[in-house]
Amino acid sequence: MKEPYLVYSTAQGEVREERGLRALAFDGSPLRAEELIPLPDGATLSMLPGRLPVGLDAAGQRRSLQRRGVWALAALLPIGYTRTHLPAYSKGPASEPLPFFGYCAVAGLKGRLFVAALRTDDPHKWHPRAFPRRTLERLVQEKLAAYPHNRVVKQHAHCALDYYCPTASNLFFGRWEMAIAVSPGCNARCVGCISKQEEEQLISPQDRLTFVPTVEEIVEVAVPHLERAEEAIVSFGQGCEGEPLLQWRRIEQAIREIRRRTECGVININTNASNPRWLQRLYDAGLDMLRASTISGREETYTAYYRPIGYTLADVKESLKRARDAGVYASINLLCFPGLIDREREVEALLAFVRETGLRLIQLRNLNIDPEVLLPRLPALDSLGKALGMRTLIEILRQELPEVEIGNFSRPVKRCTGQPAGNQAEAGARV
Repeated sequence: MKEPYLVYSTAQGEVREERGLRALAFDGSPLRAEELIPLPDGATLSMLPGRLPVGLDAAGQRRSLQRRGVWALAALLPIGYTRTHLPAYSKGPASEPLPFFGYCAVAGLKGRLFVAALRTDDPHKWHPRAFPRRTLERLVQEKLAAYPHNRVVKQHAHCALDYYCPTASNLFFGRWEMAIAVSPGCNARCVGCISKQEEEQLISPQDRLTFVPTVEEIVEVAVPHLERAEEAIVSFGQGCEGEPLLQWRRIEQAIREIRRRTECGVININTNASNPRWLQRLYDAGLDMLRASTISGREETYTAYYRPIGYTLADVKESLKRARDAGVYASINLLCFPGLIDREREVEALLAFVRETGLRLIQLRNLNIDPEVLLPRLPALDSLGKALGMRTLIEILRQELPEVEIGNFSRPVKRCTGQPAGNQAEAGARV
């Protein structure tokens, strides 16, 4: 069979194939060989409990495998790859919501496993091989001994060892982008929040930060990293916390003290960009980079997902425009859900959003969520026009926004100083 065929999982985790059924995507369309890539190094396979495998038979009819103890199969991609299709399945009556992962369609082809995805960045800094477990455990113990009273170190030791967080791990490896979590609170109630869920049936995969670190705790770990690490970034705003802007005063004080001690490296914030005035204080203090999270350039879609408290998408835009004017290198963390963000009205709104705000980088991020948890909470997809496909979306972004980089993670870029307000000719310099 030349077309991609169905692969599925047993309840014991064994992967099997059904070559008589053609592989499907979540939207019911057949997967085509030309839109698949071999299962990437670093990807993992995930069974989908309570969901039966489905495919197309020789007559073109959708058919599910009604065998006992078999489940649909998905792939979880390493960072650096963007999925183009969600996995197909037939949901059983007693199925529970899926854990918060970025499920990608997987298929068999000529005896090998393939996924519906694109490589969209260089994954070497985020590959599991870059974080050998035994070395990490040793480095964590050394750092904990060196900073026995620093709660930032203790928090990210937990995140590195228990959640395999790359940015937390980099604190101990002394390289690249390093996490600094600061905020236990948040002013949004994101449907896909990975650290706190209000709905009883939805379980967050991580524990939320429970304290606010002191300025001294932040500076104590940030300055050595900025001075010694390769391509050093310290980043406020992590998966284990809420919204860092709620601690803007603490961050402002920390940035000023860090910059009093060293001009090395890059200071970044990952944020919902909900308050332009608070962010302006951080820009004035010496922030180099900002990454704002969004799922859409449309107010209706944005609000349905983020469920913001006391701010709107217009505030996010204003924050990004102020970053541009301050010479701060600004990007968005674009939550990617195939069949949503690639629809015609969404693409038009995203292009307008990027042009209005002067963004320099779009970071594509596979949204970790059960599709059937997300979709009922969003505007009707049919109202957003035709789905163009993720590959077409990325091609449009590259063609229409040639000055904007498309990737998956932050680059270490110092802010541009001495730049007239509104001048976008140079947004920063790599370090």
